[in-house]
Amino acid sequence: QVQVVESGGGLVQAGGSLRLSCAASGAIFSRYGMGWFRQAPGKEREFVATINWSGSSTSYADSVKGRFTCSKDNAKNTVYLQMNSLKPEDTAVYYCAVDLSGTMSHSQYQYDYWGQGTQVTVSS
Repeated sequence: QVQVVESGGGLVQAGGSLRLSCAASGAIFSRYGMGWFRQAPGKEREFVATINWSGSSTSYADSVKGRFTCSKDNAKNTVYLQMNSLKPEDTAVYYCAVDLSGTMSHSQYQYDYWGQGTQVTVSS
């Protein structure tokens, strides 16, 4: 059974920073990339960032490019999402999932083993 667990969400003022963490089962983590997605109330889940299995390649949504950084530590079975210069529109539940396709897709349908999500709230 693969387990994916996000943490690090919280309440922050606009312009502030948060670092989200996502831990996954060791047997799968080092072999696959991971993706971050978010879902705001009343909206569809949207792509945020993805990283390949080794952590050497990343891709970001245009809305977060230059503000968010995704990294992967295979020794700790953890992927991180460093979020800087946060805006109220970044408020959402953030999810991570395993990129079983290995394609670094921006589509949520290419990902599996989703975590329960962590709430990020940015106040204006």
